[in-house]
Amino acid sequence: MELEKQELQMEKKYTAKQLFKFLIPSIIGVLLFLVPISVDGTVTIGLGVMADGLQAAISDYIPLFMTSVLWISAVGAIAIKGISQPAIRNHTFIANLFDVGLFWIVLRLLGAVFATMTLTGAGPEIVSSELTGQVVLFDLIPVLMVWFLFASLFMPLLLEFGLMDFIGTMVRKVMHPLFKLPGRSSVDALASWMGSGTVGVLLTTQQYEGGYYSKREAAVVATNFSIASIAFSLVIARFIGIDHMFVQFYFTVAVCGIVAAVICPRLPPLSRKKSTYYGPAGKQIDEAVPSGYSSFQWAVEQAVSKADQVKSARNVINRGIFNVADIWLGLIPLVMALGTIALIIAEFTPIFTFLSYPFIPFLNVLQIPEAQAAAPAMIVGFADMFLPAVIGSGIESELTRFIIGVMSLTQLVYMSEIGILLIKSKIPLNIGELFTIFLQRTVITLPIAALMAHLLFF
Repeated sequence: MELEKQELQMEKKYTAKQLFKFLIPSIIGVLLFLVPISVDGTVTIGLGVMADGLQAAISDYIPLFMTSVLWISAVGAIAIKGISQPAIRNHTFIANLFDVGLFWIVLRLLGAVFATMTLTGAGPEIVSSELTGQVVLFDLIPVLMVWFLFASLFMPLLLEFGLMDFIGTMVRKVMHPLFKLPGRSSVDALASWMGSGTVGVLLTTQQYEGGYYSKREAAVVATNFSIASIAFSLVIARFIGIDHMFVQFYFTVAVCGIVAAVICPRLPPLSRKKSTYYGPAGKQIDEAVPSGYSSFQWAVEQAVSKADQVKSARNVINRGIFNVADIWLGLIPLVMALGTIALIIAEFTPIFTFLSYPFIPFLNVLQIPEAQAAAPAMIVGFADMFLPAVIGSGIESELTRFIIGVMSLTQLVYMSEIGILLIKSKIPLNIGELFTIFLQRTVITLPIAALMAHLLFF
């Protein structure tokens, strides 16, 4: 029976129209998400050019607009609880956006209140300070708003038309032995590397909910492959005054990231995640190449088959629009609420300072100058990835600043953005597990960064 099935597969042909249905959208997706572009000396991607252009054009209006969106999110979530009409309450689009639990309603309302206080300057300064609420509302949310707008609209070009299936089959022989992951996870890493870590997490989330990653694979990819973009890495390097060493800096980041991605998935909690798939979707992936096919032949076969499942451009566009609405109404309120709280804890309480004390002897052993001043930077990145650079910018030792910059980019798990996106997603990770993974990545990558800095660059 199995032999007959394989013979039927070998005889299967596809038309030129079906092949182009895979190729054209996929090439556009690659050009938008994965091909680096240099603009004014900064490396970005086509998606980034559009996002940055829109942000520059409407930057003055984004805080007010997003504050209004946050109130729509909160009021809509409250209002739907009091609506009894089945036509409204059971409407798929409305229910998925607004019918959430009490905990999420509270966070949405808190996000709207924090945004209003920050926008108007009313209420406690601890909320609206330039170190807390203003960072989230004026710096972080505008970037998320425009990046997620274009990423959500154009991500179907990567997901729906066979590109993930093609690349997954082609590179499985590398990704599976090294990282125990499907080949398609390489696309997540590339999307993060060239664009944004949050885009990588969004891609991973949709792949998991579509049945293409198991629970373990999704958790591993999200916490180990959602790497900082080259553009943001350059911003960090400039901020802490080591941009003249950017090649050495980013090389160190890459080495640390690869080592952590090999080791972390083999440690709890990631190693204990089950290899089962998201229930409503079930397993939808098979990258194994059957006998009689080359990897390339089977990759094309799989890609064309996937693209052929797209029957309507309207459905693809509708999914993109829903993804935008879900991010704006569901995620960004949580970024405002939890991001502000995280920054308040980091800036106005000694919690992260206390937590950093164990790192002082560790840094001393690694012969890192100004260990006591640098220690908080090792832990504060859990709140926001830019905070270590803020702390590091005031340290005199260039070697120490170099290491702090590397750590801020290799720890990956930070609550103001990626952490919140993961907690909101269906991927089985909680805040305690995220903090554990953050610490693991810190302990693994810190000695490597220090060793490379001492031996190669200083």
